[in-house]
Amino acid sequence: MSRAIPLAVAAGLFTAASTTCQRVGALRAPDDGHIDPGLLLRLIRQPIWVLGGVSMTLGFVLQAIALHFGSLAMVQPILAAELLFVFAYLAIANPHLVRRRDGLSALAMAVGLGAVLFTADPSGGRAQAPAGRWALAGFAGFLVVGALVLAARGSTDHAASAARRAALLGAAAGVCWGLLAGVIKQLGAIATGGVVDIFTSWPVYALVLAGLASMTLATNALRAGPLAASQPGFTIVDPLIAAVVGVLLFGEHLQTSAGDVLIEAAALVVLGAGAWGLSRSALVAGTPATSDSSTATA
Repeated sequence: MSRAIPLAVAAGLFTAASTTCQRVGALRAPDDGHIDPGLLLRLIRQPIWVLGGVSMTLGFVLQAIALHFGSLAMVQPILAAELLFVFAYLAIANPHLVRRRDGLSALAMAVGLGAVLFTADPSGGRAQAPAGRWALAGFAGFLVVGALVLAARGSTDHAASAARRAALLGAAAGVCWGLLAGVIKQLGAIATGGVVDIFTSWPVYALVLAGLASMTLATNALRAGPLAASQPGFTIVDPLIAAVVGVLLFGEHLQTSAGDVLIEAAALVVLGAGAWGLSRSALVAGTPATSDSSTATA
């Protein structure tokens, strides 16, 4: 279990780099107010977006190794706190732009995350989940994501609905990421049997499909509206879905006494408030401009 924590942190660093690069690429693409399934095909021509894709791949590899040693309910919240790492990257590059409220928001995220992990104390669980439970989880996830996407497409007033679309698409991406973490854990267990076992089992193909769906939804969410709208879906929905998958599919154990649940709920509120505050930070909101200027001078 102790090995999983530094691996999850390292994976979070790579996914934060991926988010930073891909957000720059996404905001360079024009937004017509609609979800664009072909957005990835256009963005792949941008070097900054490709660099983000490479970082995401490395993050996936480290995540898979972390999930081999630890539970979903422990690893995924660390990964979902990538906004902390994004903020750290930008704060190091632009220390003069850091404000006191930014530091307080980062502290709130760190304290909330630590309290959730310490109180929930995730443990146990099996290496692989039964196929029948996966079928039910996949169907339920498909329905939830489909409903969120349809709701995001329901608005036609671009100016009024940008934040709403970003929030709904961010939540849909969070659901996909939570399920994807479970698929990665399942694949990691199968991978111990060798290459043949990997490519003759369903998780590797589900990983590709779910990964593309996640990237498409997240990229459209980043393009659709402010980061403050999409980030709660990335930060809160993702680990919640992963925790549910861990408990219901992999049999992981969480502390669920009344007192523990109350503390966990309060910690999630603190974590969410910190994420909201950081996503509204001028430093984070200025990522595209900062990156663009850096690229121009390189």
